[in-house]
Amino acid sequence: MLEEVRLRNLGVITDATLELSGGFTVITGETGAGKTMLVTGLGLLLGARADAGAVRRGADSALVEGRFVVTPGSRAAERAAEAGAELDDDVLIVARSVSASGRGRAHAGGRSVPVAVLSELADDLVAVHGQSEQVLLRSPARQRLALDRFAGAAVAEPLERYTAAWRRLGVLDAELAEITATARERAAEAELLRAGLGQVEAVAPQPGEDRALAVEADRLDHAEELRAAAALAHAALTGDPLADDAPDAASLIEAARRPLEAVREHDPDLGSLADQLAEVGYLVADAAAELASAAEAVEVDPVRLAAVQERRAALAALVRALPVSVPDRSARANDDDESAPTGVDAVLAWAEQASPRLLELDGDGDRTADLRAERAELVGQLLQLASELTAARTEAAQRLGELATAELPELAMPHAQLLVQVSPSPASAGDREGLPGLGASGADDVALLLRPSPGQVERPLAKGASGGELSRVMLALELVLAASDVVPTFVFDEVDAGVGGKAAVGIGRRLARLARDRQVVVVTHLPQVAAWADQHLRVAKAVDGQVTVSGVTALDGEERVVELARMLAGQEDSGSARAHAEELLVAAAKER
Repeated sequence: MLEEVRLRNLGVITDATLELSGGFTVITGETGAGKTMLVTGLGLLLGARADAGAVRRGADSALVEGRFVVTPGSRAAERAAEAGAELDDDVLIVARSVSASGRGRAHAGGRSVPVAVLSELADDLVAVHGQSEQVLLRSPARQRLALDRFAGAAVAEPLERYTAAWRRLGVLDAELAEITATARERAAEAELLRAGLGQVEAVAPQPGEDRALAVEADRLDHAEELRAAAALAHAALTGDPLADDAPDAASLIEAARRPLEAVREHDPDLGSLADQLAEVGYLVADAAAELASAAEAVEVDPVRLAAVQERRAALAALVRALPVSVPDRSARANDDDESAPTGVDAVLAWAEQASPRLLELDGDGDRTADLRAERAELVGQLLQLASELTAARTEAAQRLGELATAELPELAMPHAQLLVQVSPSPASAGDREGLPGLGASGADDVALLLRPSPGQVERPLAKGASGGELSRVMLALELVLAASDVVPTFVFDEVDAGVGGKAAVGIGRRLARLARDRQVVVVTHLPQVAAWADQHLRVAKAVDGQVTVSGVTALDGEERVVELARMLAGQEDSGSARAHAEELLVAAAKER
C-alpha cells in the first residue's frame, strides 16, 4: 500500500505531502491546481522518464519521495532485496530527483539504484490508469496487449516460448540469407584459399627459413673473402711461416711480458701488468686457433650457393603470391621489432588462419542443411505455439467481453455489448517463409467491437462509439483489467472524463467496490465519484499560484460537503448545491 507521497519543486507544487489510507481515496481541486502533477510525481517514483520541464521554474531540481508498505515475502519485497534496498518495519522508501538539466537519480530503501529498478518495483506495487492509456487502447496492438495481460499465465507462458523461438528464427533466416547472398563470393574466396594453401604445401617453408638462407647465401657468396680474411688475421697473430723474421703478435706480447716478470718482486704494479699480458697472450693464442679453424671451415661451394639461391627465389615467389606483408630489408637492423610477422613467417601465419576459414567455406553446404533442418523444426514449434496462443486468447477474449459488458449497465449503457474478437492475421509480403500470417506475437489480430444495442451490428470501438460512450467503455475495460492485476494499489487519473449523471454514480460505485480489497486513488472532477470515497483530499493553490504544504487538505464532514457543492455548481455557498452534495454522500454511505 502507498502510505505517503511528498513532492518538492514539481510543476506548480513547491512542497506538498499526500498522506494516503487504504480503501478509496479521491483527489479533487480546481482545474490547474496541480492534481495531475501528483500523478506525474508518482509516475517518476515508478520509473517514468524524467522531464526537466516538470521542475518548478527557478528551482535547481525536483524531488519525489514515496512510502510503500510492502508485504513480507511478496514479489515486491524480493525485488527490493535483490536491488539492495533495506526495509524499515516492512516500509520501503523510494525517492527520485530530477535536475533542471534533465539528469536524475533514483533511490530505493536508502540505496542508489538505476531507474529501471523502480520500474521493476512498480510492476508489483502500483498500476496507473489514465486517459492516455484509454487512447492507446484504441490501437490494435494495445488491444492485443490488454487481452494478453488479462489472460495472465495462460498466454504469458506460451508467448514467452513463442517469442524466444521467433527470435531464433530471425537469427537463422539472417544467416541463411547471408550464405545465399554471398554464395559466389564465398566460393571464389574458397578457391583462392585452396590455391594459396596448395602453394604453401608445395613449397613447405619452415619458420625463419628465409632469414637463415639469406645469411647462408651471403656467406657462400663471399667465401673467398672470408677465407682470406681469416688467414691474414691468423698470420698477424702467429706470424708468417714462410718468413723467418716476420714478427707475430704472440711473440711481441711475450717479449713485453718477460722484463716485467723479472722485476715483479720490486714493483707489484708491474707484476700485475705482467699478469695481464699473460692473459692477453692466452687470448691471442685462442683467437689464432679459432681463426685457423674458421679459415679451414670456409668452403667455396658453388653448387650449394646455387641451391640456396633457388630456394630463396621459391620462397620469395610464395611471399609475393600470397596476401602477406613483404619483409622490409631496412628494418633488418632492428631485430627487436616483432610487432607483426613478415616474409615466410607471415606466409605461415596466413596459412594458419586460412585453413579453418577454408573448412568453414567448404562446409557451407552442410551448414545450410543444418540451418534449414533447425528452421523446419522451429517452424513446427511456432505453429504449435501460435495455435496455443490463439486458443488461450480466444477463451480470454470471451471472458473479457463478458466481464466488461457486465460493467456497462452501471455506466448508463444497459443494452450495450463489448465484444473482443480474435481473428487470424492476414498474410502479407513481409511474412516469413512457411509462416504466413505469423508475427512476433503470434497469428492473431485482436479487435474491440461495440454493439450499442441488441440487433445492431458491432463496429470497431473507435468508430462505433460517441465520445462519452467511448470513455465509459474504456473505463469498463480499465476496471476489469485492474481487477485482474495483482498489485495492491491502483491510481486512476481522470478516467471519468466525458462522463456525468447516472453514469458517474455508477463509476463511483464500481471504484468503491474495487477498493474493498485494494487501495484505489482517483483524481476526478466528478462529485458523483468523489462522494463514494473513504478519504477525500483537496489540492488548492496559494495566492502566488503555488501548491505548498498547506495546499493539500484532508476533508471531512462540512468541508467535504462544501467541496462537493463547488464541484456540482461552482458555488460553495449555494443551498441547493450543498443539499445535493449531502444527498450524494448519504446515498453513497448507505450503499457502501
